[in-house]
Amino acid sequence: MNGAAPAPLFLLVESNTTGTGRLFAAAARARGLHPVLLSTRPDRYPWVAEDGIDVAWANTADPEAIALVSSHLASRAPLGGILSSSEYFVAATARAAARLGLPGPSAPAIEQCRDKRRQRVALKRAGLPVPRFEAVSSVRSAVAAAADIGLPVVCKPADGTGSRGVRLCPDLSAVAEQAGLLLRSRKDERGRPSLPWLLVEAYAAGRELSVETFGRRLVGVTAKHLGPLPTFVETGHDFPAPGHDVFGDTPGPGGETAAIALRAVEALGLGWGPAHTEVRMAPSGPVVVEVNPRLAGGQIPILVELATGLDLVGATVDLAAGLPPTLSSRGHPGPRARPTGDPGPVHASIRFLVTAGEGRVGRISGLEQAAAIPGVVDVAVRIGAGDHIAATGSFLDRVGHVIAVGSTSEAARAAADRGLSAIAVELVGSGELGKDSLVTAGAG
Repeated sequence: MNGAAPAPLFLLVESNTTGTGRLFAAAARARGLHPVLLSTRPDRYPWVAEDGIDVAWANTADPEAIALVSSHLASRAPLGGILSSSEYFVAATARAAARLGLPGPSAPAIEQCRDKRRQRVALKRAGLPVPRFEAVSSVRSAVAAAADIGLPVVCKPADGTGSRGVRLCPDLSAVAEQAGLLLRSRKDERGRPSLPWLLVEAYAAGRELSVETFGRRLVGVTAKHLGPLPTFVETGHDFPAPGHDVFGDTPGPGGETAAIALRAVEALGLGWGPAHTEVRMAPSGPVVVEVNPRLAGGQIPILVELATGLDLVGATVDLAAGLPPTLSSRGHPGPRARPTGDPGPVHASIRFLVTAGEGRVGRISGLEQAAAIPGVVDVAVRIGAGDHIAATGSFLDRVGHVIAVGSTSEAARAAADRGLSAIAVELVGSGELGKDSLVTAGAG
């Protein structure tokens, strides 16, 4: 006897930087799988060492390289699945899964979705409401597109994520400046080549929501809070969005937005696993801003689990491992979420600590006070004294969060807001101590 057979390997191709990758690894272990991170820079993810995750080096931008390393690992233990929590790597991972004969989404559908120009064309062809847009590859064409569409416009990378490089431009000089900046940026934040064009689109004013789906099922609608323009940093989320039900197979109240998102997922040929569709509630009605072929970021899966008991992370791991994912429709609040003695529904909110300045972090206070506020279930800060921080106008500016629950949306939102207000960060800049150089998200 040679002992027990080795556990199947569950391969994680890179990770996002906001926690979902770590949750994927934990979910894989809970299912008897052995998580292994494939990465060019594992030091980017501190949780890998903290959780004792095995690492294999691979050129994670290349599907063939991923498949080759994966096949080599398969000589030691069977492959149980492959997945990425980072939007930058979902297309390469889908291609690698197909080469390895493992479950995964349609690679052509993911690739179409990742190119926002191709995505928009497909959505428009299917009759979905999208902002008027043009894809351009020069500053001159960007300015001409903006003049034709009408100001203000939004300029954005064709393959970005997390609001990186997305900016509202009120005039043509701002369009020229932002277009030049984006076209000169040949690489994304992971050092991979960027697409050589950008989108110029009409600004859809109005409330922003996101619709979370799994396969062809509706999960729910999230209300999103944004920081000050001209950037689009998300500063908080509420789930479910006020006025929107938590869904099962069909839309409930507020279902028009969800139905449009489901049509968008179908039009793009998605429907395998999770998708995150961003919608603006324009005066003319819901407008699809973009569809992301992955789990939502910004801790939204945690809010969903707290509010409904639905584990989207675990269901995604199940799907990638060839297991039947278990989805419940409603009425199953998570064990941490239920307010004591309250039999009613659960609502969950998150507020982010967002940097608006630049400098070195000094004293951080109020964390214990924030955690003691009734309804607050999680407080986290990802910076420490001596760290240098600077505003980027993207999700990277979110350096901490407070998550709260309540029996009403108002209660959850109020608790999260109070928790965030209790936290103070001192920023040292230009030799002087500047207090409150971090901005917090209000109800918005």
